[in-house]
Amino acid sequence: MTFTAPAYSATGIAPQRFRQVFRRYPAGVVAVTADSGGGPVGFTATSLTSLSLDPPLVSFGIAETASSWPHIERAATVVINFLGAQQELLARRFATSGIDRFAAPTEWHRLPDGEPVLEGVAGWIKVAVEQIVPAGDHRIVVARVEDSWLDDTRGPLLFHDGDYHSV
Repeated sequence: MTFTAPAYSATGIAPQRFRQVFRRYPAGVVAVTADSGGGPVGFTATSLTSLSLDPPLVSFGIAETASSWPHIERAATVVINFLGAQQELLARRFATSGIDRFAAPTEWHRLPDGEPVLEGVAGWIKVAVEQIVPAGDHRIVVARVEDSWLDDTRGPLLFHDGDYHSV
C-alpha cells in the first residue's frame, strides 16, 4: 500500500482533503428555519451539536455566503427541524440556492410566536440565539433550547459520504 501525503494549504490541510475526511463522518440532517421579519428562510445543516445540558445549549454552523445568513444573524429565535428518514427531498430543497424553499410542495406552519416549522419532521427544537461566533468562512450560532417536539415513530435522516441515508 502506498501512502500519498495530502496537499496542505497555508492554513492547514487542503479544502478537498478536509471535505474527504468529513464525508466519512455520518451526521444527522436538520433544516434550520427562521423569520426575522422578512419572511421565512431556512437551510439544510449537518453541523448541529448539543453543547450543554444545564442550561440546554446547542450550536450549528452557517456560511457567511449563505442566503439565509443575514436573516439568521438578525433572528432572536430559530427552529431546528430534525429531518426524518423519508425527507431527503426536503433536505435537498433546503440545500438548493436561489429558490423559495417554503413554496409548494414544502408544507409548514408557524409556532405561536411566528417561527416557521416544517411538517412531517421527526422533531424540532425552538432555540433563542445567545451568541454568534466567527469561525473562518462560517459563523457558529450558540442557542438555548426553549421548546421541543418529537415524533417517536420517525427515524432520522443521515448524511454520509456525500449521500442521504436512513437507519
